[in-house]
Amino acid sequence: MIRSMTSFGRSSSEEGEKRVFTVEMKSVNSRYLDINIRMPKTLISLEEEIRKMISNSLNRGKVDVFINLKNYNDGSGIPKVDINLAQGYLECLKEIETKLGVKNDISVMQIARFPEVITVVEEEDKIEEVWKELKPLINDSLEMMIGMREVEGNKLKEDILSKISVIEELVSKVEEFADTIPKAFKMKLEERVKELLGNVEIDENRIAMEVCMLADKATVDEEIIRLRSHINQVRETLNLNDPIGRKLDFIVQEMNRETNTIGSKSSDIQMTNIVIDIKNILEKIREQVQNIE
Repeated sequence: MIRSMTSFGRSSSEEGEKRVFTVEMKSVNSRYLDINIRMPKTLISLEEEIRKMISNSLNRGKVDVFINLKNYNDGSGIPKVDINLAQGYLECLKEIETKLGVKNDISVMQIARFPEVITVVEEEDKIEEVWKELKPLINDSLEMMIGMREVEGNKLKEDILSKISVIEELVSKVEEFADTIPKAFKMKLEERVKELLGNVEIDENRIAMEVCMLADKATVDEEIIRLRSHINQVRETLNLNDPIGRKLDFIVQEMNRETNTIGSKSSDIQMTNIVIDIKNILEKIREQVQNIE
């Protein structure tokens, strides 16, 4: 089923437990799958598992994950000190002392208060217990996101199909004008020749030859055939169960290219206006396709 890349998912554990989690996910369109996770440092060892769950369910989109934890289990973590980071802070403070000539009143307590010098992590034998509680919530949030993606994707599908049908009608009008091109060229050429030569007799064979040459340069039959083929490809692609965003984007680009070629060959203002209408609709479709997974 076609999916949008714009969605939101949320889940939380019940109050009263030792650990209460809140998981929120939101995604917007992106060329690739880009996952950003924000969660307590005590859960950092679970980040890779969370990424795997998301990447197994989603193919594209910028996904932001927010995990909050209220821990009511006293003494559930172990404090860890980052000596290298503390050393870095100390050296910076000494540099300030030397360059600014201020009093050195550095203490252990002051350095310990700097960000990330001391952190609390879950005990190794408890992280599996934490994961058993968190994993179902990640899964519930993902299912909500996928559900929203499918609902929005279905709306996009219906709208794109509607726009494609309008383009198909406009292509039929272009085809009607294309059939009149040789006759229009003949009339214009005869009028121009009469203006220049007056009552001099005109060689009809010569006129016919020139009309054929001009009509051949202005013919849009191939472009129309390819446009109709692309229209069918869009419809077929929208019914696939695979990620189709990139494929649709390519097809729309090709449709736009064929439309530009028709416009460059057009010498009729009505035909030109139809081409402009097609391009406007294609641009709207292109914007919608950017949000399809």
